[in-house]
Amino acid sequence: MASQKPPPSLPQNPELRKDKINNKWVVFSPARSKRPSDFKSKSPVSDPNLTQSQTCPFCIGHEHECAPEIFRVLDDSDSYSNWRIRVIQNLYPALSRDIQPHNPGLENPDCGFVPGFGFHDVVIETTTHPVHLSDLPGSGVGEVLMAYKKRALQIASFDDIQYIQVFKNHGASAGASMSHSHSQIIALPIVPPSVSTRLAAMKEHFEQTGNCILCEKLPKELLIYESRHFVSVVPYAASYAFEIWIIPRVHSAHFHDIDKEKADDLGGLLKLMLKKMALQLNNPPFNYMIHTSPLRIDDSQLSCSHWFLQIVPQLTVLAGFEIATGCHINPVFPQDAAKILREVNVEDSEEIFKEVNVEDSEEIPKEVKVDC
Repeated sequence: MASQKPPPSLPQNPELRKDKINNKWVVFSPARSKRPSDFKSKSPVSDPNLTQSQTCPFCIGHEHECAPEIFRVLDDSDSYSNWRIRVIQNLYPALSRDIQPHNPGLENPDCGFVPGFGFHDVVIETTTHPVHLSDLPGSGVGEVLMAYKKRALQIASFDDIQYIQVFKNHGASAGASMSHSHSQIIALPIVPPSVSTRLAAMKEHFEQTGNCILCEKLPKELLIYESRHFVSVVPYAASYAFEIWIIPRVHSAHFHDIDKEKADDLGGLLKLMLKKMALQLNNPPFNYMIHTSPLRIDDSQLSCSHWFLQIVPQLTVLAGFEIATGCHINPVFPQDAAKILREVNVEDSEEIFKEVNVEDSEEIPKEVKVDC
């Protein structure tokens, strides 16, 4: 008897889902893709071992080729030349720290002009060119996160700065102009409209339900992994295929309130998610962004505003419909993406969290030379 083929699975119908946190709609159209498990990056990040530049200004020994340094995190030798992380000014900043800060919009909300005062910094995450952030131990990623915190607290002392955006571009098609592993911090004299929209949506949900929307229990089918202090999920109305959010389990409005223990835990979970994504999606270019609250947030909004880290693999290109409407088309349903990522086996996943020393109470690693 000839073997029978299993019946083909029924295609899922398209859906529109409301992203209540960012107050927008997302179209889910699985007919536009292959099976979710076959979704791979068509332009993976090339092997850094093959593209290493001998003249990279971010490599150790080339510090003099960079823009001015703000501070560095030293290694265990305590020698100034032996650093692990450097925070420097961006050589081509989007905003200028050298102009007179003044925000006429604070006195006149209808004012359509604000001088471009602000900060644009680069966080060099490792001394070694071929090493990616996900190659560091979880505690090493945690040190990078603590460097973000340190710099954010320094910048927060400037009254004219309203919002601090931490982000990482990995791969040329994700916006990275340097292949050496790094991330960036831009501090703005205004609160971006997307942040204001997110805060308003979170506040509306809180007023209607009495709960922070990110503190509410999420459906199990969207869960990828839980650590001691954080949970990683695919959001219910993900704008991008295989988008991941890492959310603090305990309510927190500002990223810069993180402590060393939580930073190490987040570092382990971020490392794990990046490894899962690389294995499943053919090492795609990606961006991650830390969505925190404005520095001068009203006290009434602290209970409804909850920070999170968003990871977006660059698998598709925004086209005319998305640009025109603001509605993204996602070819992979979130529950399918979460299931696939849950099942990706990372060999050292248990070791990632064993290496974190939760008894270490040191707030900031050894640092020198602070100059805003």
